[in-house]
Amino acid sequence: HERLAMASTTKIIGAMMVLEQPNLDEYFTVDPDAIQVEGSSMGLQEGDSVSLYALACGMLLPSGNDAANAAGVRLYGSIEGFVQAMNQRAQELGLHNTHYVTACGLDAEGHYSSAFDLAKLTRVALQNEDFAFICSQSSMKVKFGTPPYERWLQNYNRLLELYPDCIGVKTGYTRHAGRILVSAAERGESQLIAVTLADPDDWRDHAALLDYGFAVLASQTPVYPQNRRIVW
Repeated sequence: HERLAMASTTKIIGAMMVLEQPNLDEYFTVDPDAIQVEGSSMGLQEGDSVSLYALACGMLLPSGNDAANAAGVRLYGSIEGFVQAMNQRAQELGLHNTHYVTACGLDAEGHYSSAFDLAKLTRVALQNEDFAFICSQSSMKVKFGTPPYERWLQNYNRLLELYPDCIGVKTGYTRHAGRILVSAAERGESQLIAVTLADPDDWRDHAALLDYGFAVLASQTPVYPQNRRIVW
């Protein structure tokens, strides 16, 4: 429950909220100021046309700060409005040790979450079929530009390739926060979620955590509500 910087795992709640909107495939022109942001990017340029679905892909795969800000302005009129909506949603979900200051996860005073809160949030986000599909992809082809054209986005989450049962979810990194990883894996009817913050060996540690969790489940005879058990 310790409050720590969570870097771009901030985009879990942002992408989830984007994917809950109607008209995900409708194209619009990005706000030119919103995409002027440091850090990781999906490659948006002034005048580009993009869809909300493509922005969600840009948030979850290459962890585009430009995508998060552009989505926020499109949906809430400003980045600040997006952040306010994110905090309201966090309260509704009972994330008592989470508070957002930036929409994309750049460090700021008062911007924090906890391992427990990130796990609770991820459990909810994975119930969105679009979210679950996007974060499970090592790469995706999306269209945006002036005019929109197809291009590939690569996922920073190497655990998708390193751990066969991995189905997502999101990486994060800043110098202040260190390496952050939220992962999920499925084996049979069981789904596990693992979270580490400020962990320099997160790929190896998540593989070990997930193996441990599946071993614990295999040693029991659990009753699966609605044919699924989610453990965090």
